[in-house]
Amino acid sequence: MVVGLIASVRWYRRPADPRYLTAEVTRGPIVRAITTTGAVDPVITVLVGAYVSGTIQGTSCDYNTRVKAGQLCAKIDPRPYQVVVDQDTANLATARSQLQKDRASLAYAKINYERDSRLGRHGVVSQDTVDSDKSVYDQAEAQVKLDEATIEQRQAELHAAQVNLAYTDIVSPVDGTVVARNITIGQTVAASFQTPTLFLIAQDLTKMQVDTNVSESDVGAARVGQKASFAVEAYPGRTFWGHVAQVREAPITVQNVVTYDVVVSVENPDLALLPGMTANTRIITDERDDVLRVPARALRFSPEGVGSATRTSKSDPGSSVWVLRDGGPKKIPVVSGLSDGSFAEVVRGEVKPGDQVVVDEVAREERSPTAPQVARPHFHP
Repeated sequence: MVVGLIASVRWYRRPADPRYLTAEVTRGPIVRAITTTGAVDPVITVLVGAYVSGTIQGTSCDYNTRVKAGQLCAKIDPRPYQVVVDQDTANLATARSQLQKDRASLAYAKINYERDSRLGRHGVVSQDTVDSDKSVYDQAEAQVKLDEATIEQRQAELHAAQVNLAYTDIVSPVDGTVVARNITIGQTVAASFQTPTLFLIAQDLTKMQVDTNVSESDVGAARVGQKASFAVEAYPGRTFWGHVAQVREAPITVQNVVTYDVVVSVENPDLALLPGMTANTRIITDERDDVLRVPARALRFSPEGVGSATRTSKSDPGSSVWVLRDGGPKKIPVVSGLSDGSFAEVVRGEVKPGDQVVVDEVAREERSPTAPQVARPHFHP
């Protein structure tokens, strides 16, 4: 009777059969991507500043104004610069009049010198008189050259004054859209030490770019021409597509974290994207279409109690999967390929679509007379 009691206790305490979570082997795409965030910006943004100082007399451009190259956007009070132009114009006129006067003096000095030279050869006038006439002639000739140089100087001063006067017209250098205006009528602009930015003009809002911050651990996989997709919070159900236009080599270091700017170019024909939007970006570094794939967890699974010799080697991860066959797991050697973190490509191995691969093992339960018998669950991704 004691022997029977012991046997029955051992039967009730015998471990239950293990239960497994499984997933189906399928065919489908595998995409490896870099996930990052960035900001949407115009491809070319022009800063329109002021070269001269003064008071803003008027503005003709505002936010979202479409402008053409050469279009007037603002006007600085031109009166102080007009005064300088008028003064330089008068100085130039004076210099030209002085030149005409000195040319007349040169002509008289030349005639006088030539006449006295002839008379001196006949002894009518002294040699000192001839030498004095020669000196006056040379001085008059030099004065004319000085007047000509003065006129060039006055012309240069007038041209500089006219340029400064023209700078009181703040014009758009390109065709585009005004995205920022930093001035108001009556505001004083000081351009003595640093050029102030009055307008920010996006040259073409139909072509945008996303400046993403890619970590130094991922930037090695980024290449020019790779496809990229991103979403913005303004359009939660819409995906925008572009391509990598640049992988900039200049590091960006913030709190000892190094990232690199990877520029994604995107078309914006409907002007849905606005400058400054935050973009959640996926840069596709590699992809496979219609490949045999298993969950990545299946490559890391090995049943409890299996010896270390039969487990997946740490130096060669993903070398086998366990397929549920005949009520139990069976180890199948495989060669894995591309993985995106969720699925892994099976390049070679005796698995086929529809096979159930084990991804996890449910904790064992001790048998008891009241323990319910639970079927092995299956997990499908």
